[in-house]
Amino acid sequence: MSFFPCPDPVLGDKTSVDSIETLIIPRTSDIDGLEVRRALPTARRRLVGPFIFFDRMGPAVLRDGRALDVRPHPHIGLSTVTYLFDGHIRHRDSLGTEMVIRPGDVNLMTAGRGIVHSERSPEEERNAPMPLSGVQTWLALPDGKEEIAPHFYHTNAPALPRFDTADFSGCLIIGDMFGLSSPVIRHVETLYADIRVKPNGRFPLPVTAEERAIYTLSGNVRISGDVFPPDRLLAFRTGDEILIEAGPEGAHFMLFGGAALGSRRYVWWNFVSSSKERIEQAKEEWRMGRFDIVPGDEEEFIPLPE
Repeated sequence: MSFFPCPDPVLGDKTSVDSIETLIIPRTSDIDGLEVRRALPTARRRLVGPFIFFDRMGPAVLRDGRALDVRPHPHIGLSTVTYLFDGHIRHRDSLGTEMVIRPGDVNLMTAGRGIVHSERSPEEERNAPMPLSGVQTWLALPDGKEEIAPHFYHTNAPALPRFDTADFSGCLIIGDMFGLSSPVIRHVETLYADIRVKPNGRFPLPVTAEERAIYTLSGNVRISGDVFPPDRLLAFRTGDEILIEAGPEGAHFMLFGGAALGSRRYVWWNFVSSSKERIEQAKEEWRMGRFDIVPGDEEEFIPLPE
């Protein structure tokens, strides 16, 4: 949701945990009653595997006529992944897709050479308070796939693999873990999971992903004796065995990462590319109205930022 004008995140204080490469404290913006925390990208940490963008939305309750109304806007060179804990969002895009995403579902929209979409609170729910809580991430497309044809995939919550042990439970959103495999499409090796550690439980961080990070959502986590509160992004060194412990209240976090892309990516507004020239081309195409329209949402759009 790059349309949110969040300031850049900041790095946290140096931690004594040697396995933590980067500690990021997200910057927070209030957008019409919806609090949004942006943790990626930063000046010192642009990517974790293919993840180049991480926004925590809410939790919030939209009241008094407020609603999520993200007008049509373009993307290139990435996949957006929307995952909700509470509330509903209606997605429309220039492929003709119309889909309401619900808690536990996954919307994966691959922009490739170009797509336009809007994200709004469903019209039929606007006459009552509307809860909204979730995470939206971007996955940068790898070399050779940045200009593929755009497509949209929706996966219902029951289709996602789940696990439950004495210490933790969770849902595998993308990738492979604990012998499970998610049906969600991936264009590069990716790991993405919703993890809940039970009170006083422990979670062993998988070492299979080349790059790994967590974003803490609720409850404190302890790593090698150091305690980290909610709303922190912790990126770990490759290959280190990490044990994440929860206190008596338990803990909830997102686990994400995957294979490093191996080449630089540039980000400007909603555009991601390995080429600055390609981003300039996309800017001109949006300015001149050359992107496709969104059926059912043709009247409005977000202008190119000055």
